Amino acid sequence: MGQDRVKLERIEAVPQTLRDIVQAKMRDAIMAGHFVPGERLVERPLCEQLGVSRTVVRETIRYLEAEGLVETIPHKGPIVASLNWSQAKQIYDIRRQLESAAAEAAAKATSPAFDAALRAALAELGIAMKGQEWSAIFVATTAFYELIFAQAGHSIAWEVVQRLNGRISRLRALTLSAKDRSTSGLAHMTAIADAVLSEDARGAREAVKAHIKEAAKIAQAVLAKETHND
Repeated sequence: MGQDRVKLERIEAVPQTLRDIVQAKMRDAIMAGHFVPGERLVERPLCEQLGVSRTVVRETIRYLEAEGLVETIPHKGPIVASLNWSQAKQIYDIRRQLESAAAEAAAKATSPAFDAALRAALAELGIAMKGQEWSAIFVATTAFYELIFAQAGHSIAWEVVQRLNGRISRLRALTLSAKDRSTSGLAHMTAIADAVLSEDARGAREAVKAHIKEAAKIAQAVLAKETHND
């Protein structure tokens, strides 16, 4: 039978693989502080807790190492990576430049399909933040920004952001739980979306800068406190 006569159901969502599930669980545990910076990640207990093989655990650790959440120390093995303010500042500086440029460009290239997709992504983000599950927040936030970068045509910049996504999400976990925010993270991202959808390029750029500025300020205070406690 020819392929033109075969009717296949459209795949609406790609099912998660076992590796994807384990990566999400490990990432959540690191961002939630269940595994603390400097703590060794020992294969055997991880295999027992997760009910998976050493191969899956090793693949997960390599993946999280690429995200910057894990580092491998000679003669010690993989540990949860530490994150200091010097590193965090560089990440926020990169985010400020790349995200503000993408938001500005996206605001100049809106379309009905993009507008609907961005509104839907913002709604999903709001649901995720209310649920306070890091894996859901990670997925929803990534989807929100991916839409903006794609509409801007900034594919190379998005590749850079993706390489930093683990550390970005870890910093996001620090700042979202802060009680002394003048503006919530969701409110900041709503302001970014509103400016983009209104085709206000300058407003979109400034909304990103305001979001990054407050997040960086909170992260600096939290990381300074953690360093002092150590």
